[in-house]
Amino acid sequence: MEQQDQRNFIIFIVVAVLFMLAYQTFIIEPDVQRRQAAQEQARVEREAQAAIAPPVERVETVDEALAQAPRVVFDGPGVDGSIRLKGAVIDDLSIRDHYQTVAQAEEIRLFRPEASDNGYYASWFWLNEQGTPIMDLTADWTLIEGNELTPATPITLRYQGDGVQVDRTIALDDHFMFTLTDTVTNTSGRQRLLRPYGAIRRHGDWKAFLDATTLNATRDRGLVHQGLVGIMSGDLVKKSYQKLTKNEGVSETSAAGGWIGLTDKYWMGALVPQQDLEFATSFDRRARVDGAVMEVRTVGTELVIPPGQSVVATNRVFAGAKELAVLRDYKDELGLPRFDDAIDWGILYFLTKPFFSALLWLKAQIGSFGLAILAFTVIVKLVLFPLYNRSYAAMARLKKLQEPMKEINERFAADPQRKQQEILKLYKQEKANPVAGCLPILATMPVFFALYKLLFVTIEMRHESFLWLNDLSAPDPTAIGNLFGLLPWAAETVKSVPAIGIVIGIGVLPILYGITMLGIQSLSPPPADPMQKRIMMLLPVVFMFVFGGLAGGLVMYWVWNNILTLGQQYVIMRRQGVETEFDKFIAKRFGKGASEA
Repeated sequence: MEQQDQRNFIIFIVVAVLFMLAYQTFIIEPDVQRRQAAQEQARVEREAQAAIAPPVERVETVDEALAQAPRVVFDGPGVDGSIRLKGAVIDDLSIRDHYQTVAQAEEIRLFRPEASDNGYYASWFWLNEQGTPIMDLTADWTLIEGNELTPATPITLRYQGDGVQVDRTIALDDHFMFTLTDTVTNTSGRQRLLRPYGAIRRHGDWKAFLDATTLNATRDRGLVHQGLVGIMSGDLVKKSYQKLTKNEGVSETSAAGGWIGLTDKYWMGALVPQQDLEFATSFDRRARVDGAVMEVRTVGTELVIPPGQSVVATNRVFAGAKELAVLRDYKDELGLPRFDDAIDWGILYFLTKPFFSALLWLKAQIGSFGLAILAFTVIVKLVLFPLYNRSYAAMARLKKLQEPMKEINERFAADPQRKQQEILKLYKQEKANPVAGCLPILATMPVFFALYKLLFVTIEMRHESFLWLNDLSAPDPTAIGNLFGLLPWAAETVKSVPAIGIVIGIGVLPILYGITMLGIQSLSPPPADPMQKRIMMLLPVVFMFVFGGLAGGLVMYWVWNNILTLGQQYVIMRRQGVETEFDKFIAKRFGKGASEA
């Protein structure tokens, strides 16, 4: 080997070795260390979970579970219930002014004791240097100040053990937020490194606990997000209950600011760590002797406490209804990032949010959510008036060409190419564009989807009555089978009748929707193909049955929108000199020509 080649070979070997050493030092080893740290953290958390929540003996009723341990009652304008002193657990919580049914006989119970079916509860603990909990769900806390928790009277609990004393002051506001201020004093003779540990747990099958909280909640699971939700480092984190059952959870570290919890359609339980400190969150689902459990947890930054010294940490628990005004107040007053995104606004959130704000404002002015929906529909129609006018004018011109088109189809039935040429010539001559009637309507579709979403997911419409609708969020309570409410049979009972229930269970609003849809079809140019024409004629009937199971407020919106569309389209048709089916009916019924109508 030549001397030059030997030198190049040696340089190559040295560079390769240096590269491998650098890759090992700066890439491989840090990655291995991260993996080991993650595994160690997971091990610590698993041990902490097991230590915090040992299996409990199940009882038959919530009342029996509540009687198992001493409690402190809380009573506020937004929630009521009790805190179990063992573990300082918030596990008994009902939401005021929100009920299972419009009869208002039973409040929504969000949190339930661990020993009862579908247990659901939240608390905050402390972990020591080894990641082991200082206290668990069975720890004995002592009530040292206060007798009942109200917005005006906070309470203070105390725990002593493992060389620390924790004095926890719990405050409740006028809505759904519990503030836990812990003063942790190091009573040992050495420096302590402690971390706050928050946990929300939900027991049992996810469909069962959803329906236990709200009747028929699983029916809506495909239309609204239900499951894990939170903000981590500014990003929205979401996992449905269905995915969580496969253990598809999260394990992330957040910069200062954020929250994490479990959400249903209308309700949420969430952990809100101290906002000026970093925290890590994770999710775990596992089977236990006493049933399956889902846990969302958050572990805060390690706090250094010298001997005889104290630190103060403030953490929170949200448990209540996802009311937009309340969530926004928490976002602004407590600095909780994107807290109003606990509501599932959908992919059209940039439309849904401002639309709902407008609806709330209209309701405040008019006094009725039903009237607000009708008024907002009118406003949307006015804003989109130019687009609709262009669309309906184009359809009017096409409808005027029905007879010439029919003649062309008959004359050139055997020559498709010539027929197409004649049709294009007719379009050009009459300045008619078949696409022009569709494009403006397509541009308005995002508006309608956004309205559909917000009317479905927002709690403000739940149990709101309007006219004969006793709940705008529920299907029309009238049905053919109960003579549209005159007979004392519920629409749900009528719909359950075998074979004919789907027909006799149709209510007033779905029928009105079918009628208005037929009216709109009569003003539109019919398809040239006979098969397509028959299909289009069947669509109102199909949609009538589809809309029969939707929320009354949604169907009311579509019916009112169709009525406005009919009026606008009819006026434009008449201005274009088009004789509509309505004009033909009037002429036949009363002997008046279209020109005189």
